[in-house]
Amino acid sequence: MQYGPAFVLTILLAAPLAATPASAREIVSYTGKEEPGSIVIRTKDRRLYLVLEDRTAIRYRVAVGRSSKQWLGTVQIEGKHVEPAWSPPEEIKLDNPKLPDVIPGGSPRNPMGARAMTLSGGGQYAIHGTNRPESIGTFASYGCFRMLNEDIIDLFGRVSVGTPVIVLR
Repeated sequence: MQYGPAFVLTILLAAPLAATPASAREIVSYTGKEEPGSIVIRTKDRRLYLVLEDRTAIRYRVAVGRSSKQWLGTVQIEGKHVEPAWSPPEEIKLDNPKLPDVIPGGSPRNPMGARAMTLSGGGQYAIHGTNRPESIGTFASYGCFRMLNEDIIDLFGRVSVGTPVIVLR
């Protein structure tokens, strides 16, 4: 059976356009000294690694803090939250006074995305999803680590409260 040009054009127009990958994660070899089960964030590379038992790691692309908002150190996952509500910290409110005091979880305006894991050390920082996927791979935040929602859901299911998080340059 032969198809005419109009049929082929119809099929091409109906086909979905190529999209960006649903996730930004991949399995890579890992040579760092951190223990399996640890999360390692390399801010200069804008990458987060979940170290696995076989000295490989799941590598995720992330957005990290702007140059004046970056920090280094070792903390732990303190809490895990599904579609958390977000209250902008005072510093963000000062920069964006029109922000509401609370943005409900699940709202497309909520910058925390689908999941958030708060970090020890004052509760100011988190590893979380985002409603701005175009920011992944950039220096964009006030010190948090943003992931694609698909990737934060994946990581969220792999780690627990108490997981060490090592933030390196």
